[in-house]
Amino acid sequence: MASESSSSHGHVRLVGAVAGVGSGLTKVAVGHGFDTIKTRLQCSPPGTYRGAVDCMLRIVRNESIFALYKGATPPAVAWAVIDSVLLGSLHNYRLFLTRHGMTETVPESGTQRLTIAGHTVAGLFAGLTSAFLATPMEHLKVKLQMQSQRSVADRLYKGPIDCIRQIVHSQGVPGLWTGFTGSLAFRSNFAWLFGSYEVFMRGFSRLQGTAYEINTPTANFLSGGLGAFAFWIMGIPADNIKNRMMALPHTGARPSFLATVRHIHASEGFKGYYRGLGPSLLRAFPVNASALWVYEGLMRLLGAEKTRH
Repeated sequence: MASESSSSHGHVRLVGAVAGVGSGLTKVAVGHGFDTIKTRLQCSPPGTYRGAVDCMLRIVRNESIFALYKGATPPAVAWAVIDSVLLGSLHNYRLFLTRHGMTETVPESGTQRLTIAGHTVAGLFAGLTSAFLATPMEHLKVKLQMQSQRSVADRLYKGPIDCIRQIVHSQGVPGLWTGFTGSLAFRSNFAWLFGSYEVFMRGFSRLQGTAYEINTPTANFLSGGLGAFAFWIMGIPADNIKNRMMALPHTGARPSFLATVRHIHASEGFKGYYRGLGPSLLRAFPVNASALWVYEGLMRLLGAEKTRH
């Protein structure tokens, strides 16, 4: 029995990890251009751009359309691993909470399922877990996205490897984790994503047997996209703080979370925390709907243990 249990738990971890890889690659392909616009809006001096459309047009006009994908290499390489950790740990946290009583009875069938609060807590801890890997990747991405020079020869960082080399030379290996506290604050908002995702999934399940019934993959797609709105509306202040911490020159002192909060408030007021919300919301639905459609589809294909009934 012990070996069976060990094999089962190993399968759970593997299934969630493989599904996370598919989700991560999907997010990079669908949303990186929006992310570059968001980062420029957040980290450039106030007044640099008149809005998201102006930012996009100026990037394309001055740097070429391919500049929207500046900094894409770190997430293209790392997102698969990061989302593997995020979604693999999410599934394991869901199972852990289910097995430790954070459940409720399904009225129609009498079976037990994880509560909405349980899905929210699982999302919180999955987000915090993934922050350890996500921080250095996002740090490199932000540094590369903020380079507005058209020619590679004119840029401070010639690419991801050169960026790593310069940061480590100046600040040591810990310098790669600049913005870690901001990353923890931001990624804690996965509680909102996965809590609201479950709310929407339950709402769509109530349509079964009616003229508006939809199949499970479509419900996954719509719930992922709609849940992402809750994630970004709640998470954009922490995303601003995190990205501004990461955008500062690597040659200076590493910024603190509270100092960055005070600087944003002193220079821009509360609206400063919401810079980049427009592109985030535009990006939110297609990126997260696609990612969770891929994730849930792979989980079904690989025979993962169910956390909802």
